[in-house]
Amino acid sequence: MTNPLTDFSNGLTSAVEKGGASTILVDARKRYPASGIAYAADLVLTADHVVTREDDIKVVLPDGRLLNAALAGRDPGSDLALLRLAETVLSPAKTSSDVKVGQLVLALARPARAGMQASWGIVTAINGPARTFRGGLLDEYISTETTPYPGFSGGPLVNTEGEVLGLNTSGLTRGSSLTIPVRVAWRIAEALAKHGSVKRGYLGVRTQPVEIPEAGRNSLRREQTSGLLILWLEENGPAQQGGLFVGDTIVAIGGQPVGDPDDLFSALNSDTVGKSIAVEVLRGGRPETVTVTVGERK
Repeated sequence: MTNPLTDFSNGLTSAVEKGGASTILVDARKRYPASGIAYAADLVLTADHVVTREDDIKVVLPDGRLLNAALAGRDPGSDLALLRLAETVLSPAKTSSDVKVGQLVLALARPARAGMQASWGIVTAINGPARTFRGGLLDEYISTETTPYPGFSGGPLVNTEGEVLGLNTSGLTRGSSLTIPVRVAWRIAEALAKHGSVKRGYLGVRTQPVEIPEAGRNSLRREQTSGLLILWLEENGPAQQGGLFVGDTIVAIGGQPVGDPDDLFSALNSDTVGKSIAVEVLRGGRPETVTVTVGERK
């Protein structure tokens, strides 16, 4: 007769071993090292705030080898950085986007050459979008009851099969840790691998959320209660050049309803930079659509 507690314990140990095969030590700051995840055979994804120097970066692989790494790209807004090795020696992480509230998870780290560390708990919430204090916007984030010990930033959150669900970081919120889901982190990592940075669009406007009056809602022919009133336009900025005016109320961008600043930030993603996009506004209470070429936020 098997012992259920032993089986449970062995299952957690197995998950740590599987997840540990793609968990990397990252030494890129003066203090104690942090962790990273093998994104590709020569690329390590980690937290941007743990990379405080851009030269003499070292990584320690799961087999104990010490290698040099170079910064391939970084995105402070999402607190993600990508490191490139000179050799293709990593085993890329096996990932999963299947995560649910109440699910048992483990936060993994390799903050010392002595080996792996782990903390376990459950997923307490899946939220987003949310603005970060580093000037970014996360489409989604995961909250857990795992304990973020020193050096855990940049390491993976894994399920009981050892599959990576996201990257853990304490650099996006003050005083707490959260997890950037795989579908968000891997998309940003792809942009960093290609371009070294993440492009973000802007219109060159200052806005204020306002309630759309009943007549305006009727003219839109959809249920939308709020929009963004334009208070200021950048001189010769994208919005002004596209024909927007102070007093217009932005209600949609690219067919996506916009009701608050986070909606606007989300709609102006990297895919829109340099492209012409339809901006729907209420002007004098009537809907109008203008075409604006989205600029790149510097």
